[in-house]
Amino acid sequence: MLELANIGRRYRVDGAEVTALADVTLDFPPGSFTTVVGRSGCGKTTLLRVLAGLETPSEGEIRRSEDGPPRIGVVFQEARLMPWLDVRGNVGFGLRGRLPQATIEQRCADTLALVGLADFARAMPSQLSGGMAQRVAIARALVLEPQLLLLDEPFAALDAFTRRSMQNELVAIWQRRSPTIVFVTHDVEEAVLLGERVLEMQSGRVVGHETLDLPHPRDPTAPEANLHRRRILARLMQAPSSAPAGPA
Repeated sequence: MLELANIGRRYRVDGAEVTALADVTLDFPPGSFTTVVGRSGCGKTTLLRVLAGLETPSEGEIRRSEDGPPRIGVVFQEARLMPWLDVRGNVGFGLRGRLPQATIEQRCADTLALVGLADFARAMPSQLSGGMAQRVAIARALVLEPQLLLLDEPFAALDAFTRRSMQNELVAIWQRRSPTIVFVTHDVEEAVLLGERVLEMQSGRVVGHETLDLPHPRDPTAPEANLHRRRILARLMQAPSSAPAGPA
């Protein structure tokens, strides 16, 4: 279990204080899939960075289970692959020095097979399409066997066909491995297609949520999906707007 209690995050920008998060209280049950949606500047990326431990809250408390900090994998909007390493080298980079080389090789092979890139282990990043590069980035996170997988708009730059394929692939990985997933997006349709729960953010606050008891794979044109999408959009449009809360 991972819980946030009254989390706030503030910055100083040109001498002025900017609030990126304000009084955020949430829980993320083990094996859950949560999507976070909102406009640019609403604080969703800051929330993800706090969950990843990349930023320290200005106030509030992060509570974790008694087992200690979870293993965390993070996937960003850009793949950020190291151009001098091949696909297998990129995927296994975070395991260097932590496990025997034979174990690393096996984990990399298994994870590349999981994301459909078993035949591209020796390819260089420059030889990959955008969708393939994002698969490598996801494999690099999954090879760590994370308990918590954080994704920050990982499919935003992909074409519609590749994006849908990657969405389906991510759901299949979640169903097989059961990590706790938090997925940030500005696309309400994507949030509904993926999540068991959708959190709606505005000006650094969680202003609403939607629970989705719909089977996967989901059809975005189905009446139930459309109903959820309309409700989420209505709440986001009605939420009071203010100055941008932060980076995203």
